[in-house]
Amino acid sequence: MERDGALRDHVLYLLRGGGAHLSFDEAVADLPPELRGRRPEGVPHTPWRLLEHIRIAQRDILDFIRDPAYVSPDWPEGYWPEGDAPPGGGAWDASVEAFRQDLKAVQDLVSDPATDLFAPIPHGDGQTVLREALLVADHNAYHLGQLVVVRRALGAWPRA
Repeated sequence: MERDGALRDHVLYLLRGGGAHLSFDEAVADLPPELRGRRPEGVPHTPWRLLEHIRIAQRDILDFIRDPAYVSPDWPEGYWPEGDAPPGGGAWDASVEAFRQDLKAVQDLVSDPATDLFAPIPHGDGQTVLREALLVADHNAYHLGQLVVVRRALGAWPRA
């Protein structure tokens, strides 16, 4: 039980942006609305595209864990938004909130002692909740790092 709790705590630490990981809230904080759809020269993404991508991918993983009938979007087009900019005034905030809710749901699964982190997901091909939670942490960390690079290129990252 002691090791189980330590493992859960470590995975939660990663999901929350601990250690070398950047937290989601740090990455999206105070980004001016007029820059959310801007693509810096030589960079393939805008802040909006990165935000929506990590939201879609995280939700895909969460739905896969919880729903045996779930079907993932087509790769790669189903994992990226169509446009460079949020489609409306509230789209950015809605995406941020949806990301936070889904991240909390992943964290709740990991922290629940009734969740067997090592049991294969019945409708999967050997995946476990532990593997999927680590995939969320890893994928989010990668793209949040990209978001920082885009923000720096746009002059919208507050740190040197």
